[in-house]
Amino acid sequence: MAKSIIVKSQVKESARLEGKPLSVSEEFYKALEDKNKKLIEEACRRAKQNSRNTIMARDL
Repeated sequence: MAKSIIVKSQVKESARLEGKPLSVSEEFYKALEDKNKKLIEEACRRAKQNSRNTIMARDL
């Protein structure tokens, strides 16, 4: 199994609405993982298009 790029405990701690904790389903973690990987890949492509080897906030 591939290593996750998100920290479930941090996601769970951040899942709050008006100060109250919300439950986080396993499928949410998977969807968040996929979305983050896609964002990183797109940022890498943009950095390369701009002749950089460093991804920056502006690549998002």
